[in-house]
Amino acid sequence: MTAADDDAIAPAPLEHLARPLEWFTAEHRRHREFCRRLTDAARTVTFDGPALAALAGFIRHDLTLHVLEEEEDLFPFLRRRARPEDAIDEALDRLSAEHRADEVSAQVVLAHLDACLEARTAPGAGAGARQALVDFASRELRHLALENAVVLPIARLRLSPGDLRKLSRKLAARRGVRLDAVGA
Repeated sequence: MTAADDDAIAPAPLEHLARPLEWFTAEHRRHREFCRRLTDAARTVTFDGPALAALAGFIRHDLTLHVLEEEEDLFPFLRRRARPEDAIDEALDRLSAEHRADEVSAQVVLAHLDACLEARTAPGAGAGARQALVDFASRELRHLALENAVVLPIARLRLSPGDLRKLSRKLAARRGVRLDAVGA
């Protein structure tokens, strides 16, 4: 285990894969923790390599995977099952547009974190970079709030047991995990 592993945001429990909406809820908690840490890093003037490496790793792997799972798995299931009175299409369209915009922003943040790691400097040393990190975290938190307040409650109402099983299998397969191996 490296120092960066100690600073990594703990993964969601694999047994949640059997309950995919709980999995997304746990993932959203992890993403909020990432946002808190990113904001903290933006405000610090001391270099903390392991913490910065953990943040960069989260963007490279966790954030990318999470967006993929929402766009390719959760949102399509929800679009098929939602009723007209749910009016979910507008929210999903907005979230998808934010995902596309966040890809660009995430790469800017990642480039800054990588540059800080290379130069061994604090990410909050420059006002512009500091604000970019805080702004990214703030947008992510608003995005998560919409998912938690609108998307997940409608998913709980509308997704069938079969949809949830399929969603579980997709989430597990992306991680190379067998559901029966995690007690699911």
